[in-house]
Amino acid sequence: MEILARITAENIGAKASQQGRIRAEKEVIALKGLLDSKAIQTNIQVNDWEDAVRRCGKLLVETGKVTESYVQAMVQNIHELGPYMIIAPEVALPHSRPEDGVRKKGISVLVLDESITFAGEKRVKLLIGLAATDKDSHMNLLQQVAEVIGDEERLKRLKNAGSAAEVEAVFEHSF
Repeated sequence: MEILARITAENIGAKASQQGRIRAEKEVIALKGLLDSKAIQTNIQVNDWEDAVRRCGKLLVETGKVTESYVQAMVQNIHELGPYMIIAPEVALPHSRPEDGVRKKGISVLVLDESITFAGEKRVKLLIGLAATDKDSHMNLLQQVAEVIGDEERLKRLKNAGSAAEVEAVFEHSF
């Protein structure tokens, strides 16, 4: 009986481990598919935080992920709610609600040449624009991006990236 219990537990553990690997592989593929190289700009000079958010949003527009109204809503959210989307030192995740103009799930990355004061409070050098089609995809995007920026070395590489290829490499090797 004890042997049967141990074998069953080992099989369940192996199956769960395999399912976890498959899920992680799907997430890597999903994140890679969400970041188009055309949605990445590095060494960018901006006038202020609004300019940075608009440029980050424009990358989503240009890759067909959102409408222009979504970009305006991103800026409006910050005016109304403050810089709540600054989630790490020098990192902002500007976004809005799906009904504000999301066409497809995606992300954009804008690396500034110098950090700027964001909405009168904190400094930001890296903006990762989010376009989620619903609440679940929003949480999924946040989780996947958090995996990348939660690692100090990868975050440093992102903030110092000088090309779209360097940004893609960080996201590609993030899981």
